[in-house]
Amino acid sequence: MKAKQIEEYEVNSCTMFLEPVEYGSKIYTRIIEVEDEFLAPFKPLDIIKNSCNYFGCDYESRKRGTKLLTGIKRKIPIVIEPTNSLFFFPTTSPNRQECIWIAHDYVENYRRSDRHQTLIKFQNNKSYYFPVSYCTIDGQMGKTSSFKTKLMQRIEKNERKLFYLMNRQRIMNASENSRVYDSN
Repeated sequence: MKAKQIEEYEVNSCTMFLEPVEYGSKIYTRIIEVEDEFLAPFKPLDIIKNSCNYFGCDYESRKRGTKLLTGIKRKIPIVIEPTNSLFFFPTTSPNRQECIWIAHDYVENYRRSDRHQTLIKFQNNKSYYFPVSYCTIDGQMGKTSSFKTKLMQRIEKNERKLFYLMNRQRIMNASENSRVYDSN
């Protein structure tokens, strides 16, 4: 598959990973989606940051929020947009040129290829080799899973509270009206 060159990109529900590639003297991003591939003239971290902005929250705030919720301090996973489950993790420090960002939800499984390489199979049945140790991928998958669980639990708890508050008046009215039927 030949990558189409694009000038703008926001991470979306089809994005599987963002990989840095040298293109001339610059770093571009190879964007792999479920059924497409693109090449963008930005570093992967720039795409992650711009995507956070696109969904209304800056990267540094997302990073701080993850730290506060989980205590993770290094190679912090980022939620770009929680309602579409856009959770990504970096393979190394995001500031390093070779950092790849992987969408947690698309990883079907992974296995050690050699000491410094991991084969990841994605949910679309495509597999890619990553120049990262199995332990790193396994750790990042665990961190991201834990973060996602904690965040989604909070969102669901908030939704339950809202549901209760919205329906409380209706429930109370129904119980008050039942007295009318008890009169003889």
